[in-house]
Amino acid sequence: MQRHKSVEKRVRTSKKANVTNRANKTRVKKAVRGVLEAKDKGSAASALKTAVSVLDKSVKIGLIHKNKAANQKSRLSKLVNKIEK
Repeated sequence: MQRHKSVEKRVRTSKKANVTNRANKTRVKKAVRGVLEAKDKGSAASALKTAVSVLDKSVKIGLIHKNKAANQKSRLSKLVNKIEK
């Protein structure tokens, strides 16, 4: 690694961003998994609401692309609608 101030700062900031991004990606995965593992319609609907919120926030901070979030929200809502009461 080169010994320039800008390179050293870039290493520091990228490490910090890596920690933040990993935490947020885990948050998204857990929210989606909560919808997939829901047993009844009510719990699935509430899990979907939180998952949509988490996906929208991840788009806002630039973690995932808006079309990917839209595809995931659509897929999850189809799944929730298929669940029997």
